[in-house]
Amino acid sequence: MMDNMTYPVILTLMVPKETKSYRHVYFICFLALYVLILSINICLVMVILMEKALHEPMYIFLCHVCINGIYGATGFYPKILSDLILDSYVISFHMCALQTYVIYSFLLSEITILTVMSYDRYVAICKPLDYHSKLTKNTCVKLILFSWIVPSCICITAVLLSNLRPICKYHIDKLYCDNWSVVKLACVSSFVNNVFGYVITVMFFSFIVLIIVSYFKLISACKASLENRRKFWQTCLPHILSLINFTFAILFDVMYSRYGVFGTGSLPQGFKNFLSVSFLIIPPLVNPIIYGIILTPIRTKAKNLFQSLRSNHTD
Repeated sequence: MMDNMTYPVILTLMVPKETKSYRHVYFICFLALYVLILSINICLVMVILMEKALHEPMYIFLCHVCINGIYGATGFYPKILSDLILDSYVISFHMCALQTYVIYSFLLSEITILTVMSYDRYVAICKPLDYHSKLTKNTCVKLILFSWIVPSCICITAVLLSNLRPICKYHIDKLYCDNWSVVKLACVSSFVNNVFGYVITVMFFSFIVLIIVSYFKLISACKASLENRRKFWQTCLPHILSLINFTFAILFDVMYSRYGVFGTGSLPQGFKNFLSVSFLIIPPLVNPIIYGIILTPIRTKAKNLFQSLRSNHTD
């Protein structure tokens, strides 16, 4: 144990079988995904920041979703790209802890901000006269800070609980570090980690319940008003799609990593690898596309901005 504390422990990660023949193809695909995620999310953030008409709570929260997507993707893609280019699938114990923290804080921050966005839509449609008094600039800042600070504190605790224990194994059977994989490396009982994991799971599903309750109230409010129905389909549909997208991606990962649902059987390893990283591919890539296409103000402002930039470049 003293050696582990004195010298950085080196852990090995999964080596995809296909990389022996298609390592450079994998590298190009992951690089293209990372560049695409960065480009789309940064473009949407720039459009929201540069257009004063979009400085409304809903769009500010969306800006946070995009920034969080960049943050989560950066916790995964640079490492896998370096592994592929160097053909060396190892990571130090400390860097593993950092990657675990980034990925888990990204996940918890995502569900927290989606909950905040559902509250925003609830007030906008069910209590429109109170909207600007309830969602003031200070309130929006507090909600955004809440969606960053609370997940960060939870993830720091989870990472410390799993890392301040002696380990007897040195292999993680995934393309990246996650908390449950690190817990399984320990020589001692994982009872405390399991309890804390269930607390986080309860918190996660409580956010889901809050979102569902808010949407039941939204749907009931929309029955009585054509204007509310129009608002619902224009502003709530992308949020619902983002939530479904995120929830399914998380379920795939939980079933794969914690319960091993896809760990055995005849499924191709490449498909199982995709399932394990789907929450790092689909939400950061699809969310800005969904909002950019469905929300007319963003689509219009983005089109106008790119046209003006193009005309200035031509001149």
